[in-house]
Amino acid sequence: MSRTIHLALHPYGVGGPGQHGLWKDPRIAKNSSIDINYYIAQAKAAEHALFDALFVVDSQFINATYPAHYLNRLEPLTLLSAVATHTRHIGLVGTASSTYNSPFNLARRFASLDHISGGRAGWNVVTSFDTGTSKNFGLDEHLDYTTRYGRALEFVRVARGLWDSYEDDAFPADPERGLFLDPAKLHALDHHGEHFHVAGPLNLSRSPQGQPVIFQAGVSEEGRDLAAQVAEGIYAPGGSLEQARAYYTDIKTRTAAYGRDPDHIKIFIHGGPVVAATDEAARRREREIFEEDDDFGRNLALLGRAFGAYDFSVHDLDAPFPDVVHLAEKGGRTGAAKLIERARSENLTLRQVGSLVNEFHRSPFVGAPETVADTIERWFEAGTFDGINLAFRTNDDLELFVDGVVPLLQKRGLFRTEYRADTLRGNLGLPVPANRHTRAPQLLNG
Repeated sequence: MSRTIHLALHPYGVGGPGQHGLWKDPRIAKNSSIDINYYIAQAKAAEHALFDALFVVDSQFINATYPAHYLNRLEPLTLLSAVATHTRHIGLVGTASSTYNSPFNLARRFASLDHISGGRAGWNVVTSFDTGTSKNFGLDEHLDYTTRYGRALEFVRVARGLWDSYEDDAFPADPERGLFLDPAKLHALDHHGEHFHVAGPLNLSRSPQGQPVIFQAGVSEEGRDLAAQVAEGIYAPGGSLEQARAYYTDIKTRTAAYGRDPDHIKIFIHGGPVVAATDEAARRREREIFEEDDDFGRNLALLGRAFGAYDFSVHDLDAPFPDVVHLAEKGGRTGAAKLIERARSENLTLRQVGSLVNEFHRSPFVGAPETVADTIERWFEAGTFDGINLAFRTNDDLELFVDGVVPLLQKRGLFRTEYRADTLRGNLGLPVPANRHTRAPQLLNG
C-alpha cells in the first residue's frame, strides 16, 4: 500500500498561545473552550473529512496573563469520553502529564477512554512545561529535566505493563463451569523502579487496539530520545522545509537505533493553513490574523512561560535582556536557550526579545486550495512528515480546507477516501502491541 498523509485536528477554542485575539472574533462563542458541543461539532466535521484524530492539549497551571483558552477549559479525558459517544472512527488524543499523575490512575483513565471509544484513544505524554504546576501538587519545586524525562520513560513502561494485565481470553464468562475469569490469565505487574512502585494488576481488559497510542512532543535531546524509545506518534515543531526534514530524519534514525521500525512512529508537523479563493487573498488574510493577535503584553507573558512563568514586566523593557539562564532549566529549556543565545549574540533588549515571541513568519500552507495542496504534497514527498496536526481559527476556515484542499489530496492519492479501520492504530497503520504474556504483534490495515 502506498504511503498516504495522516491528518489530525487541534481545536483552538477561544485562543491559545499566539492566538491572543481569537476570542474577539464574533464567530467564536465566548464559552467554546468549556462547551462540549463545540468539541463534538469539531470532531464530527473532522470525522466527516476522514481525519485520523482530534488532539486536545492541556496544562495544570495558570495566572491571569495566560491565553484565553488556558483560563477556562475542560479536562481532556472527560472531554474526549463525551466526544467518543458521538463519533465512530476518529482517534481521540488527550494530553496528560507524566510529572503530575500516578501511573495506575492515568493508565486506568486512558484504558477507559479506549473502551468507551472502541479502540480510538491516544495519550500525548508531556513532562509539564509550566513550573508553577508543582505548587498545585504539593511540591515546592518543579522537577529538573533529567528527572522529568527519566520519570516519563518509566511512567510509560509502567502504564503499558498495566494495560497488559489481562490476556485477551481472560474472561470465559462460562455459567456452566461457574467461571467468569480464568485466574491464570490475570497478571500482576509488581514494578519496582527508580520513580514508581506499582503492584497492579489493572482492573480493565485490553481494548480492540490493544493499548492506547502513545504520542509525544519533544524538541530537546531528552525529548527526542524519549520519543524514539516509546512514541508511536510525534507532534513535531515544523519550521522550514529543511528544519522539518532534519527533525524527521533524526527521529526516524533514533527510532531505528533503539531496534524499532521507523514506520511505526508517525510524525505530525503543526499546520495552520489559511485557504482563500486566491493566493493573494489568503496572504492578505494571513497578515490580518497576525495583526489581530499581536499583543505585546500577552507576548511578554508568553515569553515568561519558557522561564517558569517569570514576570518580565518588572524589568526595563529597553534594557539588555536580563540574566535568567537559571530559570530555563526547569521551564521550556530548549526554546529558552535559543532565545538567550540570540539575545546575547545580537545584544537585544527585553522589548526586542518579547517581540520575537510572535514574529511574523509566512506559513507554507497558505493560498488557494491548489496552492496549499501543492505545498503539502511537496513537503510530504520531501520526507518532512507523516501527517499534519491542523489548527483552524473558525469552523469556516476548517470547511474551506475540507472542501477545497482535501478533495485535491484524495484525487492525487495522498489521502484516504474512506476509513480502513475502526481503531486509531488501524487508521495510522500501527501494530497492535504484543501482550507480553501471550502473542506477537499484529499489523492492522491503515
